[in-house]
Amino acid sequence: MNDPQAVISRLKRAISSVYFGPEATIERVIVCLLARGHLLIEDVPGVGKTVLATTLARSVDCTFSRIQMTPDLLPSDVLGVSIFNRETGAFEFRPGPIFANIVLADEVNRTSPRTQSALLEAMNDGSVSVDGVTHKLEQPFMIVATQNPFEFEGTFPLPENQLDRFLMRVPLGYPSPEDEARVLEQRPGVTALPTLSPAITRADLLGLQSLCDAVKVDGAIVRYIVAIANATRQSAEFELGLSPRASLSLQRTARAHALLSGREYVTPDDVLAHFEAVCAHRVLLKRGGLDSSAQQVGEALQAILRSVP
Repeated sequence: MNDPQAVISRLKRAISSVYFGPEATIERVIVCLLARGHLLIEDVPGVGKTVLATTLARSVDCTFSRIQMTPDLLPSDVLGVSIFNRETGAFEFRPGPIFANIVLADEVNRTSPRTQSALLEAMNDGSVSVDGVTHKLEQPFMIVATQNPFEFEGTFPLPENQLDRFLMRVPLGYPSPEDEARVLEQRPGVTALPTLSPAITRADLLGLQSLCDAVKVDGAIVRYIVAIANATRQSAEFELGLSPRASLSLQRTARAHALLSGREYVTPDDVLAHFEAVCAHRVLLKRGGLDSSAQQVGEALQAILRSVP
C-alpha cells in the first residue's frame, strides 16, 4: 500500500458525507475497524446509530448483511441451518447472515439471550459451529451492533462475557444544533446513503489491518497498560476490574490510533485516546453495580488514570 493515510482519508470522507456527527466519533469507528474489533453503538433511538453502522459498511467494498434482532429471532436465523437434500442424500449447510465481512446486528438487546449468545463464537473465534461442524468466517470480519439503553422496555442486557467481546462501546449523543440542521436540510439517510460508493477495497482494509499489527509498542507502553489494568483490579471502587483481554484491546486500539495519526509507534496518548470507549463496558463499580451511570464509570476510570504515572 503506497499511502495508508490517503486510504484512511478516503474512508473518513465517505463516512462523514452521510453521518453528520463529531469527527471524533468517526475516527473511533475507523480505529475499531483497523484494530479488527467489534463495535457496540449504544444510545437512545433516533440519533443515527443504524445510519452510522450502515455507512461504515457501505464505505468498504466488502460483503455486508443486516440482522434485525427481534425477540422471536432464533440462533439458526443468524448462523444458518443444515437442510437435507433428497437428491444427494446428505445435509447441506445454508449460511446465515453472519457470513459477511461486516454484519450489522441492529438493536442487539431486543433479542433473547439465547440468540445473543449465538454471536459469541463468531465474535471470539471468527467461526461458527452448526451441527458439530465448524465453519470459518471470511476476513475481514466485524460485527457492528446497535442497542438502546437498558432502561428501555423490552430489552435484554448483554451479559458481561458478551460485552467483553466488543472492542469498543461508543455512545453517540444528540447532534449539535448545526449538525441537526444539516440533517434536516440534506436528509443524508435517504439521499446520500443509498448512492454511497465504497471508498476503499477489501484489499485496502486488509492491508491497513496488517500495518496496524506492525505498529511498534515499546516495553514502557506495555508496562503502562498493565499498570492501568492492575490499578482497576486493586481499586476499592471496582467490583470487577479490567481483564487481560481488556489490556490487549487497549494495545490494539493504541496501535490503530497511532496508524491513524501517521505514526509507526505507539505513544501514551494513543493509549488514552479511546480509553473509556474500550474500558467502560468491561468494569463494574461496587456502588451502583449494573445500574451505575456512564458518568459514574467514567469518573472512576479517570481517577484510575490520574493515579497511574
